[in-house]
Amino acid sequence: MAPRGPDQEECEGLLQQWREEGWNQALSTASEGPLADKGLAESSLALLMDNSGEPDAASEDKWSSRQLSDLRAAENLEQPFPEVQGEEPLAEVEGPLWAAVPVQTGPQYADCAVLPMGAMAAEQWEEDPAMVAWSIAPEPMPQEETSMWPFEGLEQLQPPPMEIPYHEILWREWEDFSTQPDAQGLEAGDGPQFQFTLMSYNILAQDLMQQSSELYLHCHPDILNWNYRFANLMQEFQHWDPDILCLQEVQEDHYWEQLEPSLRMMGFTCFYKRRTGCKTDGCAVCYKPTRFRLLCASPVEYFRPGLELLNRDNVGLVLLLQPLVPEGLGQVSVAPLCVANTHVLYNPRRGDVKLAQMAILLAEVDKVARLSDGSHCPIILCGDLNSVPDSPLYNFIRDGELQYNGMPAWKVSGQEDFSHQLYQRKLQAPLWPSSLGITDCCQYVTSCHPKRSERRKYGRDFLLRFRFCNIACQRPVGLVLMEGVTDTKPDRPAGWAESIFEEEISELEPVFSRSIGSIQHCLHLTSVYTHFLPQHGRPEVTTMPLGLGMTVDYIFFSAESCENENRTDHRLDRDGTLKLLGRLSLLSEEILWAANGLPNPFYSSDHLCLLASFGMEVTAP
Repeated sequence: MAPRGPDQEECEGLLQQWREEGWNQALSTASEGPLADKGLAESSLALLMDNSGEPDAASEDKWSSRQLSDLRAAENLEQPFPEVQGEEPLAEVEGPLWAAVPVQTGPQYADCAVLPMGAMAAEQWEEDPAMVAWSIAPEPMPQEETSMWPFEGLEQLQPPPMEIPYHEILWREWEDFSTQPDAQGLEAGDGPQFQFTLMSYNILAQDLMQQSSELYLHCHPDILNWNYRFANLMQEFQHWDPDILCLQEVQEDHYWEQLEPSLRMMGFTCFYKRRTGCKTDGCAVCYKPTRFRLLCASPVEYFRPGLELLNRDNVGLVLLLQPLVPEGLGQVSVAPLCVANTHVLYNPRRGDVKLAQMAILLAEVDKVARLSDGSHCPIILCGDLNSVPDSPLYNFIRDGELQYNGMPAWKVSGQEDFSHQLYQRKLQAPLWPSSLGITDCCQYVTSCHPKRSERRKYGRDFLLRFRFCNIACQRPVGLVLMEGVTDTKPDRPAGWAESIFEEEISELEPVFSRSIGSIQHCLHLTSVYTHFLPQHGRPEVTTMPLGLGMTVDYIFFSAESCENENRTDHRLDRDGTLKLLGRLSLLSEEILWAANGLPNPFYSSDHLCLLASFGMEVTAP
C-alpha cells in the first residue's frame, strides 16, 4: 500500500467533508433543476486529481462508481447550467445520462371538445389530439427561446409538436354553383326557388367500432371515446346547420339518450329506424319543421323471411316532405320532396344482396314519390351504399338500367377484386323471385295494375265460372245425402274443356313479365359529386378502411336526362325541378393520410360528411 502523505490526508479530509455536507445538498439542488452551483464539485475534484503521479487504486476503492461518474460528468461541463424559472422538477433517472425535456401545454379553445392531454403526452409523443374549434382559427403560438444544449456527446430530446393544424390540413371548401340567396331563402333568376341544404353522414356506431377495433389501431383511445366523438359530431352539425340531416350507423341507445334530445334542441324533428334482428344501430332522418311539413314516413326493411337473398338486417327510411314557403309570397306552391336514406350491406362478395336491397328501396321511393299524373316529385337518395363510383350498382342508380346476368357478385359493388378466386358466385336471372312483389322495373306489383281491372276480377261473371270447375263437379267427402238437394250432379256443358278454366284463371293472376337478366328504374337520378378533385388530380374519398381511401357515400338527386345520350360525362344532366346550388368539397387520400386517417381529433367518424344545397321551383297555383 502506498504511504500516506500530508497531501493525501488533506484530500481525504476534503472528500469526507464533501461527502458529509455537500453531497446531499448537491443532489437536492440537482433534483430541483439544472446544476446552478458546481464550484464545490470542481474544487474538490481538482484537488483529488492534482496528484496524478500517485496510484489511484486506493482512491477509487473509497469511491463508488456512480459518484466518480457524476463528478467526471460535472468536470466536463464547460459552462454552468442556465437556471430555468418555474420549471417542473425532473424525475431522477438511473445511470449517468441525463436529458432535460421541457413540457409545454397547448392552448384550449372555447366551444370545443377538450381532450385530456396528460395521458397522451406521457404515452406517445406524435399522436397528440389537439382539437381546434370549427369556427375559430387558433392564433400562432410564440416560440420560446431555446437554450444551448450543454451536454457534449449526448443527443437532445426535442419536444414533439403539441398541436397539429387539423383545421388547415382538413380544410374543405364550399363550391357555390349559384348566386347568393336573399333573406327569405328564395333566389331570383329564371324564377323564385325554395333553397335548402341536406347532409348525409355515417357517424360510426360505437358498438360497431368496438366490434372491429382492429380497424382503428392507428387512433389514440381518447379520440375514440363516445363522449368526445359525440361533442365533435354535434359541433359539426351546428357548424353546417343543414335543413335535412340523414344519418347512418346511429346506435339506438345513443340516439334516444343523446342525439335525438340534442337535435330536437337544435330545431330538428327526427325519425329513426333500427336495423332488424339483434342489431343495435340504424338510420335516422331529421328535418326542421320550420322549413318542411311531414306528409308521410315509410321505414323500409330489407329482411324477408325464407329468402336467402334477403336475409340481412339492413334498413332504409323514406320521408315525403312538403316545403314551407314564406307567407309573404302569396299564393305559391312547391312540389313535395321525397328523401330516402339507407345503409346497404357491406359484404363485398354479395353484390346480389346489394342489388335486391336497392330494388326494394327504389320501389318504396317510386310509391312514395309518385304523383297523381304518374310522374314523380323531386327525389333525394343518399346514404352509405358500400359501392364505389362507376361500379355496376352505381351505374344502375345513375343510368337506370343494368344487365346483370352472369356477372360475378363481387363485381357489383367494386369494393374488392376477387377475380383470382376459383369459385365465384354469379348472378342468375331472375335476380329475385316473383313472390317479393317487385318487378324488374323496381316497382311494386300493385302499382303496375289498375284498380279497375282488380274490381272486375271478382265480379259476377268471374264467380259464375266456378259452376263448372273441376272441384264443383266432385261430391265433397262427408256431404249428407238429401233427396233433391245434394243427390244431383251438375252436367258439364258440351264442348267445355277442363283446361279452359285454368288458362283463364292464369291470365287473371297478378303475374308480371320478367326481363331476361336486366333491371331498370325510371327515377332519373344523378350524383351531387363528380368523385374527382381536378385541382389535386386525385379521386375524392369519403372513407379510409385499413388506410385505403374510397368513395362509398353518395347523395343522388332527381334530374332530367339530356337529349344527348352520351353518358361519358357524369355531369351531362340538366336539372329538373331540383337544382344543385352548391356542395361541400371532399378530400383526397393523401390529405387524409397527413391527418393520420379517419377518425382523427377533428373528424370523429371513419366517414366524411356530405353536404349539398338545392333549389326547388316555386310556382303559382
